[in-house]
Amino acid sequence: MRFLHRDGSLVHLAYCTNVHAAEDLAGVTAQLDTYAARIRDRLGTPLLGVGLWLARDAARSLASRPEEIARLREHLHRRGLETVTLNAFPYQGFQRPVVKHSVYTPDWTDPRRLAYTADCARVLAGLLPGDVTEGSVSTLPLGWRTPWTPQRHAAALANLGRLADELAVIEAETGRTVRVGLEPEPGCVVETTAQAARLLSTLPTDRIGVCLDTCHLAVQFEDPADALARLHGGGLDVVKAQLSRALHIPDPAVPEAAGLLAEYAEPRFLHQTRTRRPDGAVCGTDDLPDALHGPLSRTHPWRVHFHTPLHADPQPPLQATGAPLTDALATLLGGARAHVRHLEVETYTWSVLPEAARPRGPHGLATAMAAELAHARDALLRLGLFEAGAVTGLGETGRPAPHPEVTVS
Repeated sequence: MRFLHRDGSLVHLAYCTNVHAAEDLAGVTAQLDTYAARIRDRLGTPLLGVGLWLARDAARSLASRPEEIARLREHLHRRGLETVTLNAFPYQGFQRPVVKHSVYTPDWTDPRRLAYTADCARVLAGLLPGDVTEGSVSTLPLGWRTPWTPQRHAAALANLGRLADELAVIEAETGRTVRVGLEPEPGCVVETTAQAARLLSTLPTDRIGVCLDTCHLAVQFEDPADALARLHGGGLDVVKAQLSRALHIPDPAVPEAAGLLAEYAEPRFLHQTRTRRPDGAVCGTDDLPDALHGPLSRTHPWRVHFHTPLHADPQPPLQATGAPLTDALATLLGGARAHVRHLEVETYTWSVLPEAARPRGPHGLATAMAAELAHARDALLRLGLFEAGAVTGLGETGRPAPHPEVTVS
């Protein structure tokens, strides 16, 4: 979906396809029919943004075959879909039974990560709609924090410098700009915006910036306005924002909270858990089971890296970080200037939610995801953005377009 900001910027809203398990080109195109086209229909919008996740083999195959990129672009266009952003954080196997720490490999010390991200950037340059000249790719924040040495750090920065050179070549060859955003995440080398500003500011910031995930921001108890100021102070732009909510537990000592949280302690993904001490220091564990069965203090609220649906709250006394998400959107898009132009709803956890909260089958998942996107759309309209036309450019009425009610089945 497209929106017009008051400063004239065109803002794109998409959903991320890393929620789907497909890893080859046939699977990617099939999921567009099974899910994306259905979501677009439920939203009643002429154009739906899709933030593609392409696993390593699919990205490599497409990057070497321009005719296949053109075919995929046409497949998107015929279904009222468009792609301006790719998620290149997971390398492969993101929906297999156990992912956990493997999502951080290969990291940015490894040439395979450089090759994969360059392939994704080249594919995206070929997928961009005709009236869009800039795309974004998100990636991991260097790597997991251990083991990490000065030598590994230097190697990672060198590979990112090579990536910037490759992005310049892609722009020279295609006339399309692709920027890459490193995504701060709890437990990684870069887990906060303060670390991003300190560790990434020596990179070529015209090509490389930050992908701001609002779940990660909330887990680290970061204030969005302060976070944006820190990034800008380091010369870093927000090239992409991922819209997501974390679990929030106001009182972890309540017995009911522990019982409900145990339903979120699942084996596939890592769920870093944090609390903030009275002195402002943030501490925690690398996974939710460690917090539930370990010494993490229950005196102050917990936040858990579990991407919860934007529109559906967990069972009380558990909550979701709705206010930090609202604050982040207001910081990025509520003022006179748009600080980001690519937004991606990234709830990849539908299949591991507590049983009662999971959608049933492709129809249920498409309906639930449409409800999420409708929630995000309404939030943007409340900030004063206008829906934009899908084919000929911006809408002519200057008013938000009406849309149908969307409910979760």
